[in-house]
Amino acid sequence: MKNTLFSLLILVLLASVSCNKYDAKGNLIKEYNELAKAKWLEGEWEKTDSLGTLKEIWTPKNDSTFAGQSYYIQDEKDTIHNEQIELIQDKEHLIYSATVKGENNNTAIPFQLTKDDDSLLVFENPKHDYPQKLEYRLLKNKSISIVVSGKEKRKLSTTTYMLSKKK
Repeated sequence: MKNTLFSLLILVLLASVSCNKYDAKGNLIKEYNELAKAKWLEGEWEKTDSLGTLKEIWTPKNDSTFAGQSYYIQDEKDTIHNEQIELIQDKEHLIYSATVKGENNNTAIPFQLTKDDDSLLVFENPKHDYPQKLEYRLLKNKSISIVVSGKEKRKLSTTTYMLSKKK
């Protein structure tokens, strides 16, 4: 019986070690599969209309984080909205973390990835005042739609932004 338990323990240890990947120096290579789901978001996105320009820029910060910035410029000089964003893989979770200057004591608000596929990322935080849901969808014409939604003053509110990829 002891030999059976010992053999079973050895098999479990070997299986767990064999699933890991190592570099040439023997260091464990961490995989960030959740962050990889957002790879298509990388780059500069923009929408310009008669009211101004909305930009969102995403760049890799390190192997587990994308850094983002979203801002709206009116009359080519006045920044109306400025938001620092990060997509962070924390263990098996992908977190969208947004800091809006002058709001929430400049504290980041986390939204957890709740739904995804090849061209969709949905982040939610039901405890946040507004919004509670952020939805990024990659469209076929090299553009994205960003849907910001939730309850605002007890009423459902949804705003959609269509941005095109800059070259």
